[in-house]
Formats: sequence, C-alpha cells, structure tokens
Amino acid sequence: MRNNPEQLRAYLQSQQEQHLYRKPRLNESAQQPLMQIDGRQVLAFCSNDYLGLANHPGIVGALQCSAEKYGVGSGAAHLVNGHHIEHQRLEEALAEFTGRQRALLFSTGYMANLGVINALTEKGDVIFQDRLNHASLIDGGRLSDATMWRYRHNDIADLSRRMAKSEAENKLVVTDGVFSMDGDCAPLTELATLTQQHQGWLMVDDAHGFGVLGKHGAGLVEQEGLNSDQVPVLMATLGKAIGTAGAFVAGNDDLIEYLIQSARTYIFTTAMPPAVAAATHYSLKVIQEETWRREQLQSLIQRFKQGAAQLGLPIMPSDTPIQPLLVGGSDQAMRYSLQLLEQGILVTAIRPPTVPDGEARLRITITAGHSEVQIDQLLNALESLQISKPIE
Repeated sequence: MRNNPEQLRAYLQSQQEQHLYRKPRLNESAQQPLMQIDGRQVLAFCSNDYLGLANHPGIVGALQCSAEKYGVGSGAAHLVNGHHIEHQRLEEALAEFTGRQRALLFSTGYMANLGVINALTEKGDVIFQDRLNHASLIDGGRLSDATMWRYRHNDIADLSRRMAKSEAENKLVVTDGVFSMDGDCAPLTELATLTQQHQGWLMVDDAHGFGVLGKHGAGLVEQEGLNSDQVPVLMATLGKAIGTAGAFVAGNDDLIEYLIQSARTYIFTTAMPPAVAAATHYSLKVIQEETWRREQLQSLIQRFKQGAAQLGLPIMPSDTPIQPLLVGGSDQAMRYSLQLLEQGILVTAIRPPTVPDGEARLRITITAGHSEVQIDQLLNALESLQISKPIE
C-alpha cells in the first residue's frame, strides 16, 4: 500500500528507471494523420480513429446542430430525466445496425464492461476470460462476486478443459473481438459453439472491430455471421472507428431491460450529451454509405504489411488496423519511438503492464485518413531504425 509521499515518489522513480513512466502529450489539432502535438507537427500512427471520422464535417455539423437545439449536457442519468430523444434514436439505430432487438448506451467502454459483467454474474458463477482481454473486462471480473478463470490466448482447447472442470450452473465466456495490443481476432465461431455446448453465455467486446470489419461494418460478429443466440452480449465502443465517444451493449429485449434495472454503471452515471448521440447517429449513416473508407483502410493495411515483410520487420500477425511491431525491452521500445519522433512520426511505445514483460512494442495503427505516401514514409522511417526480431 502506497499511502505516504515517500512511497509515491519511490514508485514514480522506479517507473522512470524501468522505462515505464507515462505522461500525456498535448494535442492542439483535430484527430487526423497530420497533427500538432507538443508544439510540433507530426504524422501520427497511433490513433484508433480507424475510418477517419473524428473530424468528418458532416458528423461535426450534426453535433453542432444538436448542441444548438438541445444544449450541451444531458443534465442527469438516463433513469432520472437525462434520457433524450437523441439517445433513443441512436439506440434504435445501433440495434438495427447490429441485428439485435435492442441496444443500451453507456458513457464509456470501461463503464459498459464493468456494469455488464457485474450485473450478469454473482457468487457461485464462473467467468472465463482470454488472458489478453482488455483491462476493463479483467477489472469487471475482478470486481464481481463470481470466480474468474483466465484461459490461454485464443486457445479453444484450454478453455474447453476449464469449462469441463467447472460445476458452476452459470458460465460467462468473455473475449475481445479484436485484441487491442496484438491486433488479432478471437475465434468467435468456435467460442460460440463451445459456450453453447456448456449452456453458457458469450460476451464479445468488439471495440476494435466495430465499424471496421464485416460486410456493412458492424464488426467481427457480423463478419463471422453470428446471431444473438450465439453471441447474447455484444459490446462495442463509439470512440474508435465511429469517431465520437461512449459505448453500447446490444442484445435481446430481456437482456437490455435487465441491464437497465441492474447495471450500476448505467443507473448511476450521467447520460452522454445528446449532441454526441446525434453525431454518432450521423456517423453510423456515413459508415454504411461511404464504404470506400473500409476499402481504403484495407488497402493501406496490406500495403504496410507487404512493405514490412520486405524489410523483415518483426510485425505481429494481424489483418486489422492494429499492426504491432514487437521490440522486446521497454528501453528499446522507448528509444525507437523517440527516434521515429525525431523524423516527425508519432508511434506510441507500449510497455508493461499493458503487455507482458519482454513484449514491449510499437503499436502502429493505420487509418483510412492516411495516404499511400504516408504509409511509405512510415516504412522508410522504420527501415532506418534497423529493428531486428527480439531475442526470445
């Protein structure tokens, strides 16, 4: 327990010595490839704005129009008097887009995951989580009264053994759709089949797949063709490919009604500003109409992957916008990140505890807003660093 100034200072010093210290950068521009950060222009490859919608003029206009009409704040929680017509319209649009009966808005993805997991589980239940799940999912399990078991990453056999050993009546399997630090996808079809065999429920956090994957952009669940019986609990965020803020959970009518009554992070949180809901509703229309954005994104991802392969860069296997370059040590990751910054390119160094010890990396993210010239600029900069595969 760190409960005095000396202990706090010792911790901070230790973080610096281990190259684990973090601090925010000051952004003075809109979210886009060329940004003004810490007083200089940089070419950013670390944004989750995968479709380049955060600065879309139509979405900005929808937010402005709604703010002029309805004001800024929602004023209260949804169950008091904060549930606005803009929220209702967005929830209905999200339900239709994901092929579910209903959807429910949350203020953030973190709050959605904490609220849903704790609402659906109690003492005596068992939660099975992929070891590489997002921190919000893991924290949701830790804060619940249920027992939590973590199975090896994307290892169906390991999960099957663990589920077979459990005598719990209620089982909840929880996984990311696209894993945020590795960029790979969960084997959702196999997970859904196994979970149904054990009479459990499958919850998918599709934060990094929603808007990007699937024929219509509805995410990995759509891409795998899974319905609400196979994936009863679908969660996704709105601050990544959608370009706005917040999150939602989609499912059948009973699930959503239950969460309205039981999810504390929904009940006791002020609703998102109505203008943000209006902007998000507009963004969903853009995603469905401007299909070229997903096509452009996939083309750029393939261009980067081919170039990285030619250079022999240790890029982890991923077909998503998340292209992690495995480095190894935190000191090396920081050094490479700073060397890229010297060339005007911003790529974040990801270090423990976000990733396991010895697996620090440069988390490169590609967006539809980038150009082929900018992809080539990044590849040229990476080539100059002479990065080799880390020693195992």
